[in-house]
Amino acid sequence: MNRMKKSIKFIGVVIFIVLMIGLFSPTWTQRIKGENSISVLEKVEINGSNHEMMIRGNDKDNPVIIVVHGGPGTPEMPYADQYQDLLETNFTIVHYDQRASGKSYHFFEDYSNLSTDLLVEDLLALTDYISERFGHEKVILMGHSFGTYIATQAAYLAPEKYEAYIGIGQMSDIRESEIDSLNYSIEQAQKAGNTDDVLSLQGLTEKIENGETVVPRNYVSKYGGSSRMIDDLGDDNISVLLSSEYNLLDVFRYNVGMGYSQKMLLNDLLENPLPTIVTKLDIPFYFVMGKYDYMTSSNVAKEYFDRIEADKKEFIAFEQSAHYPQFEEKEKFYEWMSDTFIK
Repeated sequence: MNRMKKSIKFIGVVIFIVLMIGLFSPTWTQRIKGENSISVLEKVEINGSNHEMMIRGNDKDNPVIIVVHGGPGTPEMPYADQYQDLLETNFTIVHYDQRASGKSYHFFEDYSNLSTDLLVEDLLALTDYISERFGHEKVILMGHSFGTYIATQAAYLAPEKYEAYIGIGQMSDIRESEIDSLNYSIEQAQKAGNTDDVLSLQGLTEKIENGETVVPRNYVSKYGGSSRMIDDLGDDNISVLLSSEYNLLDVFRYNVGMGYSQKMLLNDLLENPLPTIVTKLDIPFYFVMGKYDYMTSSNVAKEYFDRIEADKKEFIAFEQSAHYPQFEEKEKFYEWMSDTFIK
């Protein structure tokens, strides 16, 4: 009996030690070799709140890209460097976890004022910081998914800060996008003979048509509307934990921050669709959309693209991709970026 108690105690101590190591283990981003390269993971105070950012590139003198992640509240830092190795040869790429998201979620900070407007203010302040740090008058602004809701508004409010805007998985009229996603998911479920899925999705029709909710993302993912060429990059805690950029404490931040951000911000998206806010851009802009994207409908994004006034704009369709064309077809994306921005 005493031996069993000692064994249980020993196992408990081991589990405690493993948890402590996991919670507080150091985090980093893989080093890029080269005298003028940069590969840092660091915390910077932006607009009154500490933001974690990852900056990577082979040459700090290259054009700078600021990437605005999706969600609300789902940072891409833990896996982005797996897909941007080609981009890093010609660009310096800045990822940051938005206020109250991921590593930028701080348990004792008051986020009661969190709004999409505040996230736009954060992005503008971060742009000033990055431009000064790297000595660039303008940077390239790139939003993905929910990040396009924030980035499009920043490009609209301060075009003087940006060389161009790139919207990947561009948001548009959310209600119309969700109706398109619902119809697609029902059609695919019918083809697959999944009657239960069909009935569940059909039961959401009225709420989605009224703009009260969105299509559950597990259905969109199940039927190929999220990713096709790579594993789904949804809420995968194991992949996040296994990245060098996040430890166990950061995984807790990620999940708590995602829940809070979505609770605080989803109404902003539903009540204030982007086409009612931005109808003109004074800088070149590009929508990069996967043909099979039904997280943010490519079809509805094209309708929004056609309505935006701009001196220069381009809609680029990636024929093999869904919601992550920059990762799913990374070679094609790298070639397009280099052809477009490297003089």
